[in-house]
Amino acid sequence: MSDLSIKCRQFFKKCRLEIICFLVVNLFKLEKIFYKCKCINYPKEKCMFALWHAHQCGVFSCNLNRKTCIMVSSSQDGEIISRAANAVGVETVRGSKTRGGTKASLELIKRIQNEDINGALTIDGPKGPNRVVKKGIIEIAKIAKVPIVPAVYWSPQKRFLKFKSWDKFRFPLIGTNLVMIFGDPISVPDNPNNEEIEKIRLKIENDLKNLYKDLKQNYYTYLKQKK
Repeated sequence: MSDLSIKCRQFFKKCRLEIICFLVVNLFKLEKIFYKCKCINYPKEKCMFALWHAHQCGVFSCNLNRKTCIMVSSSQDGEIISRAANAVGVETVRGSKTRGGTKASLELIKRIQNEDINGALTIDGPKGPNRVVKKGIIEIAKIAKVPIVPAVYWSPQKRFLKFKSWDKFRFPLIGTNLVMIFGDPISVPDNPNNEEIEKIRLKIENDLKNLYKDLKQNYYTYLKQKK
């Protein structure tokens, strides 16, 4: 392949990314205007939010009373997500387990420690397995000295844009009445051993599953609940 062909391919690839970013960013800006989400048990103290990868849009609600900074992968998909998040006031650091994860983790920790900001991590990302918690969030919370707060959201309405992805991601469309529920804070000791880390990992995983089950069963009760 000639140098010209490579440069042309790179140019069109960049153009395609910019077009997708433009469309997604403006979709998120529009979504923010009409976004309706009832938050239950929002934490008062600074924390690390643990979300499923499919619930990334729930980070809108994590931004309720304190800014939130979420770690997003360094991939092209991550670039789209990062720009969209920034467009609605959610801050980002870039990196994943395979690319730039250590640097991004340190940046996130520094921001949590030095600013009035919460952290957030999609605990099964960037590629799964779906809804299986990885240990990275525990290490970040330990160093930052903040608890981990599991968070899920749901709506029985059908107003979702569905994607055929490993995480079964769904984007809530305008008019969707969402409820987001935050679990009890999970403390991380200063020097946990492997057994303690695994117990915390399983607790995050189980709390997310139980919160989701509870929310689906009691959605209308939560929706009517006073703030």
